[in-house]
Parts: sequence; structure tokens; C-alpha cells
Amino acid sequence: MSGSSDILSILLEQVDRLLTQHATKEVLAEAEHGTWPATLWNALAEAGLSLAMVPEEQGGSGLPPADAMLLLRRVGYHCTPAPLAETMLAAYLWAKAGGKPSVEPLSLAPTNVEEQIRLLHTAHGASLAGQARRVPWGRDVSKLIVFARDEQNRSYLVCASHPLGEGPFHRNLAFEPRPTISFDGITVAEAEILPAPSICINGVLELGALLRSQQMVGAMERCLDYALTYANERKQFGRPIAKFQAVQHMLAVAAGQYAAATAAADLAAQAVGSQQFGFAVAVAKARVGEAAGVVAEVAHQVHGAMGFTQEHPLHFATRRLWSWRDEFGHEAYWQERIGRIACKTGGANLWPMLVDAQR
Repeated sequence: MSGSSDILSILLEQVDRLLTQHATKEVLAEAEHGTWPATLWNALAEAGLSLAMVPEEQGGSGLPPADAMLLLRRVGYHCTPAPLAETMLAAYLWAKAGGKPSVEPLSLAPTNVEEQIRLLHTAHGASLAGQARRVPWGRDVSKLIVFARDEQNRSYLVCASHPLGEGPFHRNLAFEPRPTISFDGITVAEAEILPAPSICINGVLELGALLRSQQMVGAMERCLDYALTYANERKQFGRPIAKFQAVQHMLAVAAGQYAAATAAADLAAQAVGSQQFGFAVAVAKARVGEAAGVVAEVAHQVHGAMGFTQEHPLHFATRRLWSWRDEFGHEAYWQERIGRIACKTGGANLWPMLVDAQR
């Protein structure tokens, strides 16, 4: 094992220990009732995880995107009730744009081509126009990194601070805050406007889909761990239900789905910054989302009625899987994107494109 792999393994172990200690069942339950997990967030920030992807010369840890995605799988595994994934990506993008990263909790406005935020320049300064729906942790963070285009269709990142415009307040199935935020009339200083780096020149939807893909892989692993443990402990007719062929078959199906999803997520993580990233992340979000539904279904089937109780922690993982598969584009959205890419590439070039995506 290489030195860098050793360091990554140590980091992942530390993250697991930290989240096991602070992302407890009680903390998860309190977060679902609207309590901000201050102790958990402070522990994450003190460990430097919020700036993990920021280069060392800018105050971060300089963790490569592919390694950072493995860290986010542990975040998903522990169902972390805090915007660590969003903060890591937002701080990384802001630093790439040349801004000074912050250790404060951050998030991203999940806009796409159809839902653009406009940057307006007037004699009185700059302001934003438009709205973003279901912004992750939108009212719990101090700042939002917003992708916007100006009158000349130039792309920018804007660091927008609260107070932001009011809009409908929503929570997903995991009770994570997902408000709609209006940016109409929000003024921004010139220091809070930077040209968008090439990695997000077309927006942040693809990067957000990458985050959710990695988090879902982690949550699926947690579901499988719960299911395997329960199947070996629960006895029926004098033997563990894991000995029954029907249960073994269900677990094998779930494990196969998890393996396929992990491979797709790996491919997307390794493609960050490459020309194949758009295609790779579309495949990952579609495939991981499809697998998430199967794994959650099997986990609940294995647990029976026990898995639907508040006492058992399985629901923390499955409700996140059901929620995250719809965020930053659901499977149908990304499957259509795959189809469009394939058609644009043409039949003769399709196979070479698939081969290049795996390099």
C-alpha cells in the first residue's frame, strides 16, 4: 500500500471514529426536530473536514477529489445530520475561483440550465435575480455559493450571505431542511463575485449529483450492515433467518446492486475535472439511485416490521436514500442526459467514449 493510501486509510478511520461518537441516534433524532447539531459540526470543523478539499496553500488539507469522495461515503454511512458534503464542495469551488474559504457551514444553490440565477450589474452595484428550490440546509448555513450568469451570459460564483429572500420551507423525507430561496433583489459586493472555475462552468448540478451518489453508496453500505447483522441475529424455526435461501437471495441481490453502484460512483469520482465527467456523473447518479431503491427495499424486507419502527436506526439510512436519489436530478433526468450524450456522440464513437470513461 502506498504512503498516500496509508494516509487516506488513517483519515477514514478517524472520520469513522468522530462520526460514531458525535452522529449518534440521539443527535440524528434531535436534528430531525430542527435542532442544529452544534457539537457535531464543531468537531467536524476542528478536524479540518470542512476544508478538506481546499489546497494547503489556502488553508485546507488539499485532499484530491477522488479521495474526498471516499470520505463522503463515510459521511453518508453515518447519516451525518449536517451539511459537511455541501460545505466541502462549496469551499473547494470558492477556493478554485480564487476566494478565501471559510470554516463556516456552507451550501450550494442546486440550479440547472432551466433554473438560472441571474447576476445584474447596475449603477448602484450588483444584485441577484431568480430562485432556487430545495436548497440543502438553505436556512441553517451562513452563506450560499450561487452559480449565476450575467447579461453577457458569463458564468460566476457568488457568495451570498443571509438574510436571503423568503420562500416555501420544505424538508425531505429525512427531515433535512430543503427550503426554496428567492434571490430577487439580494445585493452582493464585488468581492463576493468571482469568475466561475472551469470545473463548474456549466453550473453545479453535476457536482451536486456526484456528492449525492457518494453519500448514497455510504448509506447503502449501512443498510446492508444492518440487514446482515439482523439476519444473523434473528431466529425463526430455531435458526437464524440468514440460513434461509429466500433471505440469502434477497441479500445477494442487494449486494449486487451495491457493487454496481459503487463501481459507477468510483468512475465518477475518478473523472472529476476530465472531459468525461459529465457522462460519468450521469451514469453514477442514475445507477446509484436505481440501486438505492432496491437496497432500501431489501433491508426493510429482511427486518420486517422491526425496520419500520423509530427505535431501530435503519430508517435514518433508508429515508436518506429515498430523499437523496431525487436531489440534484433524479434517475430519469440523468438517464435522459445519458441518452442525449450517446446520440450526440454517434454510434461509431460510442464504444471509444465508453472505453475512455473507464481510464
